Formats: sequence, structure tokens, C-alpha cells
Amino acid sequence: MCAVLSRRIGFELELLAPSGSTRRALAEELAKRCGGSVRPVWHVDSEPVPIQALGGRFIHLTQGFEVRRASGEQVCTLVDDITIAADLDATAPAPAGWYRLLTDDLRFAWLLEQQCDPAASIDLVLDPVAALWSAEVETVGNVRRLDARGATVALAAPAGGERERPCEIVTPPIAEAHGDRLEELLGAARDLGFSVPREAAVHLHLDGKPFRDAAVLANVVRLFGHSREPLRTRLGTNPECRRLQPLPAELVAVAEGNPSYDELRAAAARSGLTKFYDVNLTQLFKESPIRDTLEVRILPGAITADEVLSRAVVIEALLDRCEAGPRFEPSAAGEKMLP
Repeated sequence: MCAVLSRRIGFELELLAPSGSTRRALAEELAKRCGGSVRPVWHVDSEPVPIQALGGRFIHLTQGFEVRRASGEQVCTLVDDITIAADLDATAPAPAGWYRLLTDDLRFAWLLEQQCDPAASIDLVLDPVAALWSAEVETVGNVRRLDARGATVALAAPAGGERERPCEIVTPPIAEAHGDRLEELLGAARDLGFSVPREAAVHLHLDGKPFRDAAVLANVVRLFGHSREPLRTRLGTNPECRRLQPLPAELVAVAEGNPSYDELRAAAARSGLTKFYDVNLTQLFKESPIRDTLEVRILPGAITADEVLSRAVVIEALLDRCEAGPRFEPSAAGEKMLP
């Protein structure tokens, strides 16, 4: 492996288990190889639904698996990713033991995450939350429903449609030997027949602190704002990736001047900035970020460490340039900047 990274980077690698297998199988294989263990966890996410009374979305908790070495060091977490759908049989019934929790309130989702055991059966999983309301969990068809005083708090429903097959590998921040750590994960996935799904991407999470400097942050906005197509061409961005869009025009316009951090944050707020852009800047504008990172979302899916590193070094070099200065000018942003 010739590509070497110098920054602490967390990786998100979207894969697909072969038909008949699951992300749990990869978790167990990784634990076996390192003499470690597997712990079921919840993964909280949201999905759009055409019901405005629910705010246009459901919040769901799906089954994931955390792998740790015998020493206790985290290897990775394996979770579902709802953007992976094209290669799945949407009519497939849920395998035994595979289900998800559904709610329409993020506060309830956090409560479910804390109170419900992801290793529990679908019949018992909602009982701890039901006890908080002195309520009973009802069975409606194959769904378990928790109502409190006439309002639905949560549902537990079988997770069909082969939702056990999508497998997003989420690593902790990796500070060195990035290639070796990635190949440990991806080599096991290849051996089990995992593949790169049609909509796959690789996301990079880099420490956010350097990018809170106003000049550096403005450089990042100008880079991604003015070099979108050259970057996507150079990196081979997957055209099938969902939830990718250019940075808001207002934020890019504000970055053209010499904005302060507060001016950039205000522009981001006015633009309704979310994480679903080529580069996710949302955590940089929060006083108490959930994950203090800048996230680059435009790398295509990959199943070898070399593929991941060869593109990640391009991003790292460009962000090094953003941090070191001088200022990026719109006329300077483009193909000639790219490593």
C-alpha cells in the first residue's frame, strides 16, 4: 500500500452481505479473528414517509453490532444504512430475530435507545419502556405496539426486505496504520462474500477542531463550493449515491468574502444546512457537537484498503491546503488544484 495518511480519520464503509447472510455474520467473523467479542447495539436513523402528521419521517432503531478486541479496544460497529436498497428484495420476509423499533419523536428514540435491550426478542423489547408508563404492549398482527394514554409511543416490527444485509462498517478514529486497520475489516468482508452495493459510498470523518477557524472553514466551503465537478470526477463519486447535494449557494456566497466564524454559522443556519451535502459541516457549527468532525461524503464505495486510501489521500492533501492557506480564490479552485 503506497498511500499513507497522517490525520486521525474515522471511516464509514458501505457494504452488502451476500444473499442469506447478515451483518451479524461479519461481526462474528471479525471477533473470531481478533479473539474479541460482539455486542448488539441500536442504530438510530430516520426515513422519509409520506405522512405529514409524522413530520414526513419515521425515526427508527435498527440492529447493529459492536466488535471489540479482548483488550476492550473497539474494532468497529456494523449497522444498517437505509440508502442501500437497489440490490435488495423488498418483498423478502424478515428472518427470525430481525426487527426494528419505530417512533415519530426523537426524544422517544433516545429513550428507546437507553431503555430497550437490542439483544431482546421482539416480544419483550418494549417492556422496559412500557413499565415507565405503567402500560401494556399490544400485539397487532406481527407488530408490537406501545401506547400511553391513547398515543402511540413506539412500535416493534419485523425488519423485512433483506434489511439484515446492508452493512455499514463504522470505525473509531484511526491515527496510524490506516491501511492495515482497514484491510483487517475489508479482508474479512471479502472472505465472506460481501460486495459493494449499487448506492455505496465511503465517508471520512476528520477531527473538527482545525476547521472551526474562520479562514480555514471559508477555504473548505470555497473548495467544495467551486470544485464540485472536478472533485467528483477525480474521486469517482458514485452517481447512484442518494442524499448528496452541493453546498447551499448562500453559504458559498458568504465564504467569498472574509467572513467571521459567526457569519458562516449564521449563513449555514439560514440555509437550513443538514448533513446531506458533499461535505457535512453541521457539527462544526454546534456548541456541543455529537461527533466533533468534518465529514467528507463523496468517495465511492470500495472493498479494499488501497481503493479507500488512494482517494482519502486526495481529500487529506486538499484539507491540508485549506488549513495551511493561503486563501482559495474561486478562479483558483478547480482541476489544477487536485493532487
